[in-house]
Amino acid sequence: MAPAVAFAALVHALRPPAGTTAPLRLAVVRAALTVGAYAVLVVEGLGALGALTAPAVALAWLLFLAGAGALAGLRRRRSPDHRPWAPTVDRLRDFRRTATRGELLLAGGIGVLVLAELVVALLAEPNNFDSQTYHLPKIERWVAQADLTPWPTAIHRQVTIPPGAEYLLLHLRLLTGGDALYNLLQWAAGIGCLLLVARIVAQLGGGRRAQLLAAFLIGTTPMVTLQATSTQTDLVVAAWTAGVATLALDGLRRRATAGEVLALGAATGLIAITKTSGLLGAAPMLVLWGVAQLRVTTAGPAPAAPPDGGRLRGTLRTVGASVAILLVAATLAGPFLIRMTADFDHPLGPPRLRESVPMQRHDPQSILVNGLRIAHTALDTPIAPLRDASAAAIGAVARLVGVDPQDRAITFGTTTFPVRSWYPDEDRVAFPLAGTLCLIGGALALLRPRRITPAHAGALRAYAVAVGVAVLLHVSTIKWQPWGNRLILFALVLAAPLAALWLDALFGRRARIRAEDGAADTDRPRKATGRRSVAVGLAVVMLAGSALAGVLAISYGFPRRLVGAGSLLTTSDWDTRFLRRPHWAEEFRWAARQVDEAGARRVGLVQQNDNWEYPWWLLLRDGAPYGRSDREIVALQSVLPDRPAADPGSVDAIVCTGNRDVCADLVPDGWRLEFRGYVGYAVPPT
Repeated sequence: MAPAVAFAALVHALRPPAGTTAPLRLAVVRAALTVGAYAVLVVEGLGALGALTAPAVALAWLLFLAGAGALAGLRRRRSPDHRPWAPTVDRLRDFRRTATRGELLLAGGIGVLVLAELVVALLAEPNNFDSQTYHLPKIERWVAQADLTPWPTAIHRQVTIPPGAEYLLLHLRLLTGGDALYNLLQWAAGIGCLLLVARIVAQLGGGRRAQLLAAFLIGTTPMVTLQATSTQTDLVVAAWTAGVATLALDGLRRRATAGEVLALGAATGLIAITKTSGLLGAAPMLVLWGVAQLRVTTAGPAPAAPPDGGRLRGTLRTVGASVAILLVAATLAGPFLIRMTADFDHPLGPPRLRESVPMQRHDPQSILVNGLRIAHTALDTPIAPLRDASAAAIGAVARLVGVDPQDRAITFGTTTFPVRSWYPDEDRVAFPLAGTLCLIGGALALLRPRRITPAHAGALRAYAVAVGVAVLLHVSTIKWQPWGNRLILFALVLAAPLAALWLDALFGRRARIRAEDGAADTDRPRKATGRRSVAVGLAVVMLAGSALAGVLAISYGFPRRLVGAGSLLTTSDWDTRFLRRPHWAEEFRWAARQVDEAGARRVGLVQQNDNWEYPWWLLLRDGAPYGRSDREIVALQSVLPDRPAADPGSVDAIVCTGNRDVCADLVPDGWRLEFRGYVGYAVPPT
C-alpha cells in the first residue's frame, strides 16, 4: 500500500499552477515519473549493497511515503483554502450534466473496458510466454541472490534485455511475496496511456470530445486491451514515451522549469531502462522540445530582436537543460549499461542481441520493404483475400527494387513474411482500425493542420512531424518480425491524438453544416455534403468496430479470456499459467515432485534460449509446493563469457526442458534420466 499512498500524495504535492492544460493529468504524470525513478534507484542502490530484501525495500517505501506526505502537507499549508479534488469533482458533475450521447458512449465504453481489464488482471496468473522465459525468472534470481550481479544462464535475455519493468515488479514481489499483483503494472500503464493521449489532444487544441476519442481509440485497441492484463512491457514503455511527448509539448511556448527538465530526464531514463526501442519515439519529441526551447529562450519581445548576449544566454540555457536531461537519464539507465559493458564489452549486450533485432541494411530500398511489411502486419485483417493481395503486392515491390522480402538482414531470425496477425493474441494482434485512423489523421495534420485545429496548427504539424520521424526511425532500425506489432505500440499511442483531432474536426464540421442548413436555406453543393456524410459514416463504423474489437479481445483474447475454452472463471490457477502450452502443466509438476522426493538441495537447470524457466521457481523455491528453504537453483549452461556454469557434479538433481539430447550430454554418468514430453529430470543413483 505504501507505494500507492505515496503516489496519491505526490499527485497532490506536484499539481501544477492554475492555467496549466489538464493539470490533474500532468500531476499524475509527474507523480508516476517520481515513483518510477525512485523505484529504479532503490533497486540499483540496494542491489549494489547486496541488500535486495523485503525488509530493506519496505523501509525504502516507508521513507518515501514519509517524504511524499511531507511534501503534500507543505503544499496544503501553502494553500490552506484549496481543495485539491474539487476541480475534478466539478468537472465530473459538469460532464454528467452537459455530455452528449456520443460522449457518454465514449466514456462508458472506456470505463467498462478498464474495469473488465482490472478483473482479468486480478484473476489471471502471469502466463505470458516471454515472462516464463526471462521477464519473471530474472526477478526470482534477484530475490535469491539479493543483488543485481549477472548470473550464468543459457537464456541471455534474462541478463541482456533492459529490466526497467522488472525492477518495478521486483518491488511487488518483495512487498507481497508473490506474483498475484504483477499484471497490475501493465494495467496501470494502460490507464496512463489513456490519460496521456487525452492530455496531448488538449495541448494541441482538442476539446472534450476529441480527448475522449483519443482515449477511446487507444482503450479499445485489442493490443492495448490484451496487454493491460499481462506481464509484458510494451504498455509500460508506451506510457513513458507518451510522458516525454506531453512534457515536450509543454515546452513549445514557454521556458521549461528545472522541474520539467528533471521530469523529461526521468521519463527518458525510464524508457532506456525499460525498452530501448521506445527511445525511437522519445528522440524526435526531445528534438522538438529542444528546438522550441531555443526559439523561446532566444527570442526577444516583438518586434525587437534580442541582443547577442541574450541570444547566447538562451542558447546556453537550452544546451544546459539538454545535458541535464541526458545526465538524469544516464543516472537511471547507466548502472545497467555498465554491467552490460563489463560482461559483453558493449553497453547493448552480446553480438547475438545486437544483430538479431536491429536492421543490418539501411539503404532506402530495404527500409521501404521493411516498412511495408511492418505496415502489413500491423494492419492485418481477417479478410484473407485482402491479406494475400497486399502481401503479394509487397513482394512485387520488393522484387522491383531488388530486395529479397525474406532477407535475413531485414528479417528477424528464421521467421518468414507474411504471417496472420489479426487474431486476438497479446503478442501479435494487429490494429487495422486504429492504425488506419492514425495514418489518415497524421497525413491531414501534416498537410492541412488548420482544418483540424486552426489555433494550434503549427504545434499540430510539428507534433505530426515528430510522430512521423519516430515511425521512420523504427522501420529504419528494427527488423520485421511476426510479433512486431508489440514493438510499435508506443508509436500507435503517440499517433492516436492525431486521429482523434481529425475525427473531432470531421464530426464538428458535420454538426455545423446541419445547424446551418436548419437555420437558413443554403445552396450547398450536394456532392461535397454527400462526401462528408460518407466520411462521417465510415468513421462512426470504424469506431464501432474498434469498440467491438476491444470487447472481443477482453472476452476471447489469448492467453487470458473470460469466456470459452480456457476461461479464467473455470480454469485452475496452475493451468492458467500454461494456457499457451497446456500439456506442460503436469509435466513440470511431475519433474518437480521427483526432485523433491529425491531430497535435492541444489538443483541444476538445463534449457535453451526460448525455454520456460519460471515454473521451476514457482515449484521449487522456498514456500512452493515442492520447495524447501535451503534449496538453490543454478544453471548448468552459460552464454556469459565470464560467468561459468555450475558443474553438473555439484548438484543433487537436474531438471531439463526442451531437447533431451542436450540434457543427456550434461547428466553425469550413472544418473537416472527421465523425460515426459517437454520436461525431464535426472537424479543420482540411490
